Amino acid sequence: MLSLKKELSENAYPGRGIVIGKSADGTKAVVAYFIMGRSVNSRNRVFVTEGEGIRTQCFDEAKMEDPSLVIYAPVRVLEHRTIVTNGDQTDTVYEGLQRGESFEEALRSREFEPDGPNYTPRISGLMNIKDGQYDYMMSVLKSNNGNPDACNRFTYSYENPAAGEGRFIHTYMHDGNPLPSFEGEPKTVEIAGDIDEFAQMLWESLNEENKVSLFVRYIDIASGKYDTRIINKNGN
Repeated sequence: MLSLKKELSENAYPGRGIVIGKSADGTKAVVAYFIMGRSVNSRNRVFVTEGEGIRTQCFDEAKMEDPSLVIYAPVRVLEHRTIVTNGDQTDTVYEGLQRGESFEEALRSREFEPDGPNYTPRISGLMNIKDGQYDYMMSVLKSNNGNPDACNRFTYSYENPAAGEGRFIHTYMHDGNPLPSFEGEPKTVEIAGDIDEFAQMLWESLNEENKVSLFVRYIDIASGKYDTRIINKNGN
């Protein structure tokens, strides 16, 4: 099991990241999503609450260049399911689930982002919490080693997650030009502490220059009630 603190503090640019798992005491489903940025356009954002989910929002309108890949709803809730993604495929999954499609089926209509030469992977997660039971899925859609002519699709399912354990996926292996896409299975990481301790650890571990916003939610598996923390570099 890897240390999230170590994974983040030793990587200046993991890009955007999703962590899903279970609290150490086994009572909470845990999800975290963070965004980072190298450009003025990417850094000019904050997370704001929208319904039971969140949306990215421009911080300074005068600095907004292109909203297409930076303004979206990373988190949406559909009944007992929580969707978290790094782009507008959150809506794709939400609408697919409404039509009776599976997580994987809904994402069949999408592929990596059209931002060559990076071709940023689309990373997604779906948490299912119902009747005291909890499972989750994760997805990575990426170019074939930087070749945009092919999309490689990976879906991972986690039933009855272990307490104090989570999975971590992020868009980039590290900083670079072009940015190297995430490789391998979701990383097994430790989840420790309450929501404030976990959120603070994540925020402090992210690169100071590149971090933009963080969302953390702890969902009570028995009741479905949740606590949320949002930290924005802009405006804090």
